[in-house]
Amino acid sequence: MSTTRQARPAGPRLPRPARRRQLLGAAQEIFVAQGYHAAAMDDIADRAGVSKPVLYQHFPGKLELYLALLDESAEELVAIVREALSSTTDNKQRVPATFRAFFDYVGTSGEAFRLVFESDLSNEPAVRARLERAMRECAEMVSQFIREDAGVGDAEARLLGMALVGMAQVSSRYWLSTDGAIGKDAAEDLLSRLAWRGISGWPMTTG
Repeated sequence: MSTTRQARPAGPRLPRPARRRQLLGAAQEIFVAQGYHAAAMDDIADRAGVSKPVLYQHFPGKLELYLALLDESAEELVAIVREALSSTTDNKQRVPATFRAFFDYVGTSGEAFRLVFESDLSNEPAVRARLERAMRECAEMVSQFIREDAGVGDAEARLLGMALVGMAQVSSRYWLSTDGAIGKDAAEDLLSRLAWRGISGWPMTTG
């Protein structure tokens, strides 16, 4: 008996941006659930309720679709961190704001964070470059405030900025894996106190 997929009835026509959004949403579900290598364009088209030719009209291949989704997810992370850091002028409060940004990202992004932090395609140069750029951008934003107030040089500030966002990234993912064994607010406060005690050990510049 033939197992050939039956032609999918044409759905309603959507404006191109709306169709793209629909396809990215379907792709996110498939990539998060199956990983890049196991995901198939047929599965993504089925999830979106479109024919595969419609999918290929928007994305020429699986890698291009994955990169578009990765760009979107990485930009969301950077935007959340930027908003958190600009939410206060008190650097002591910027530390918990940084952790809150990462906790919010892993908790509310529909598991899109797994594309950024747990990609099974990280050896692909285009993917690796995007992942590294997202973390560098977050670290650079944090390092600006460390550089201004802690009296350290550029290289030291960048290293400390990367250490802080790395700590926020790893700890937020671990927290999520524990199914809330510690409440979100309590976890953020615990980590913020640890980080602030370290960062505040440097003398503040007097300007």
